[in-house]
Amino acid sequence: MLQEFNKYIEEHELIHGKGKILLAVSGGIDSMVMSHLFLTSGIPVSVAHCNFKLRGKESDMDEGFVRSFASKHKINFHTVSFDTSGYAAEKGISIQMAARELRYRWFEEIRSVNVYESIALAHNLNDNVETFLINLTRGTGIAGLTGMKPRFNYLIRPLLYASRNAITDYSVQNKIRYREDRTNSDVKYVRNKLRHSIIPLFRELNPSFDMTITETADRLEEIHEIISSYIEGIRKNSVKVKNNMLIFSTHELKKAISGNAVLFELFRPYGLSAAQIDELKKIIKSNSGHQLLTRTHCITKNRDEIIVTPADHLAPDDFMADNLSNLRKFPGIISVLSKNVGKGFRIPDSTTVACIDAEKIIFPLLIRKWNAGDFFFPLGMRSRKKLSDYFIDRKYSLPEKERQLILESDGKIVWVIGERIDNRFRITPATKKALIIEFERK
Repeated sequence: MLQEFNKYIEEHELIHGKGKILLAVSGGIDSMVMSHLFLTSGIPVSVAHCNFKLRGKESDMDEGFVRSFASKHKINFHTVSFDTSGYAAEKGISIQMAARELRYRWFEEIRSVNVYESIALAHNLNDNVETFLINLTRGTGIAGLTGMKPRFNYLIRPLLYASRNAITDYSVQNKIRYREDRTNSDVKYVRNKLRHSIIPLFRELNPSFDMTITETADRLEEIHEIISSYIEGIRKNSVKVKNNMLIFSTHELKKAISGNAVLFELFRPYGLSAAQIDELKKIIKSNSGHQLLTRTHCITKNRDEIIVTPADHLAPDDFMADNLSNLRKFPGIISVLSKNVGKGFRIPDSTTVACIDAEKIIFPLLIRKWNAGDFFFPLGMRSRKKLSDYFIDRKYSLPEKERQLILESDGKIVWVIGERIDNRFRITPATKKALIIEFERK
């Protein structure tokens, strides 16, 4: 198995250079076998262990076991404890999904801080088959049937070639100690029900069932590459990007899309589920203003366009700043400078930078979402203008209106952030000190 391990790493180019690999080690048989293989191969590693606090003392014993293993082999050891149940309740997700989000986020933090080359996960061939079937039963696009990848960004899976039986045999031959998770036999979990009850029936029909599924997933991966190339061609011709928004031309969409499959693959990266396809088709044909919320994005019809924005595009709650130091803390503000106005002073030529008369500012300053009755005096104008009319003149889409922020002082709009300052706060020949605020345009 050691020879196969090194061959798999080489064939799939899982390790580059001589950087350390961070091993994700639970203490179970798969991760302990993976650790043994890395150590035997002489590859420099560190170990990371997550304690999800889901099995009481057993979870703590798992952590102690992995800690002892790392200490015995003089390996750097990282560990963390999570309130997994609390996180799942807060986010409204399953325990399994909560554990997945928490561990991958933490793994990446450890990797980037310590400059590890990759994070090694101990998924095996059987895990890959189970994932294929889970995705199939839940409904998925073709990408969900291509299986796990040997490498995905900084994640590597060097045991993906090995069956669970092969891993067990290797552990016996090399007397590898490991911890057994009793929940692995609990069939109330979907993966365990597949593993213990359903897949054995498939193996009765086809003794090579696991390899058959793996080969099918490999072929689907090749087909997925062809489809992805086609989808990217459509996306290139029908999409433009503006201020963190994707804008699809409905004219181009109607030309390119004849059925649900292409539409689903085109919008799947934006959280669209298969059940939302019909609703999306209706929105494409509807009038302006209709919206569809996916798991991750908001899809809006605006004239002859479909606008896709992140689901967190709505403006944050009101933010009050009592001084310049507090103002710098608002998300999106890059810098806040107070500068004397004198010979050689130049006003920055950018809509993302507000250059205003500091002496006309009254603290506290307020950053908030705009309201329907808001008005201001656009720079260069002496008459006031409703923000709603300003947005119409600027041809704002609904998502752009929803996320627009304003900076307010003493009840007066100072700056339509990222757009235009109010004429009342402009720099004049009498200005002695300027307040320069730079905002990051996403």
